[in-house]
Parts: sequence; structure tokens; C-alpha cells
Amino acid sequence: MLLGYNTDGLTGIRLEDALRLLADLGYQSVAITLDYKALDPFDRTTWQSQAGRIRNCLDRLGLRCVVETGSRFLLDPAHKHRPTLLDAEAEQRKRRWCLLERAIRLAAILRADAVSFWSGIADSEEPEEVLYSRLVSACQELCEAAERHNVRLAFEPEPGMWVDTMPRFERLWRAVGHPNFGLTLDIGHLVCQGESISDTIRHWRDVLWNVHLEDMRYGVHEHLPFGEGEVPVPQVLQLLAEVGYRGGVHVELSRHSHEGLAMARRARDYLRQHWPRSGL
Repeated sequence: MLLGYNTDGLTGIRLEDALRLLADLGYQSVAITLDYKALDPFDRTTWQSQAGRIRNCLDRLGLRCVVETGSRFLLDPAHKHRPTLLDAEAEQRKRRWCLLERAIRLAAILRADAVSFWSGIADSEEPEEVLYSRLVSACQELCEAAERHNVRLAFEPEPGMWVDTMPRFERLWRAVGHPNFGLTLDIGHLVCQGESISDTIRHWRDVLWNVHLEDMRYGVHEHLPFGEGEVPVPQVLQLLAEVGYRGGVHVELSRHSHEGLAMARRARDYLRQHWPRSGL
């Protein structure tokens, strides 16, 4: 497995500079969060050429990557994480779908390990089966696009969103039923919601394509620096090594971007203390 960091924790730095700084710190993988200043998929004049330049940068620095689509205001500057694949208006759902489809195309250029995304929050009081059918259909269409580009999709259960827990993810995963559809697992989310870390990692080992790691406390969805919460980081790293996970373990501290480089250095030092001996 690879020591990784999410660029949403370095938003004040140009993407190429962030990649260089992370590589200098010893990081081996980056979770690139698409945003206005980072491979904006709606900048029609430059996004493909930028992707090629970033691919060359990743190659030069020896970095692997995943593509993240959780930017807060990329689609709507006034409303966080909107629109979603669950919205009542088809045109709004289409906007989110287009973002994800372009993320797939970017991931193909970057040769990314996966594209990570989530359900979002439902904007209406429609019946659950209506929302469920809507999400399954959208995910299946995205899987078809991903298959054409030889890209994997890694869905993330997120506290407070419509698909929040592992049981709800499992229902979705079985319904989508596509080999390109797997899991982004945020370990802090498991602690926040009181779900078993060991059972989850072992059960989903075969479709575990992206891991987020930070500290967190039970019942509070707040990403914290290591040592400030209840995540048993040494045991998590050992479990991931035991199941043969080979992807990035990406530190996610988006609310600490104002001190991003210091946080990246601090996280690296902490993780190196606990990394399995067969790793770094």
C-alpha cells in the first residue's frame, strides 16, 4: 500500500506544486480533488491539455493517483455539494453526471487507480425506492462509461448523505452489479458511525480501491489530525497490509488546507511511525 494525501488539503497551492511538495515529503500517491484550480473539468479550453501535463508530472515524480469528485462548490458556488445524482430535476442530476463522466475521462488520461464519488443528499421527500432506483440507474450508466475508458469507480459512503453506512452501500453495490464498481473506504467514517473497521476491511477487500484516513471521534463527522480522535491507526494499517491492499492510503484534511504543508508533514511523520514493516 502507498502513503497518500488528498489535494483538497492543499488548495492554496498550484496543483503541480502540491504534487512536487508531496513527493518531496515521501508521499507515493495523491488523491486529486477536481476543482476550479485543479483540473477543472468544465474548463473546456484547457482541461485535456492540463491532464496530459499532470500525467507527465506524476510520472516524473513517481506518484500514483486517484481522482476525487468531492469539491464543495464546483457545480454550484452557492450550495455545498450540489446538485447530486438524487435531485428531483433531471437537468440537475445531469450536471452531476456530466462532472463524473468527465472525471472518468480525466482518470483515463491520468491512468488513475479509480474515480471516487458519493451519493449526495436527496433534495426532496420522494419515496426511498424512487431515490434508490435513480441512484442505481445513474451508477450503472457511469459504469458503462468507466468500462469504455478502462477506469474503476470507487463509491464512498459518507455520513449525512443518502448512502451513509456500509449496509446501505452493500445494497447499492449489489444492485449496480458491475465489475467496475467498487469502494472508497474512509476509515474515520466507520469510527464516526460505530461500524466495525476489521469486519469492513476484510469483507470488502476484493473491491477496496481507495482508502481515506484521518482521525475522527465517535458520533462527530469532523476530520482531525492524527492523535486527536479515536481511530486506531496502527491496527488499521496492519489490517490493510494483511488483506493485501495495494492502493493509496490518502490522508484527508480538507479543513486544514490553510496549514496544508505542515499538516502533510505531520501526517507523514505519524504514519511512518506506525506503517507495517513490509511497507515504506
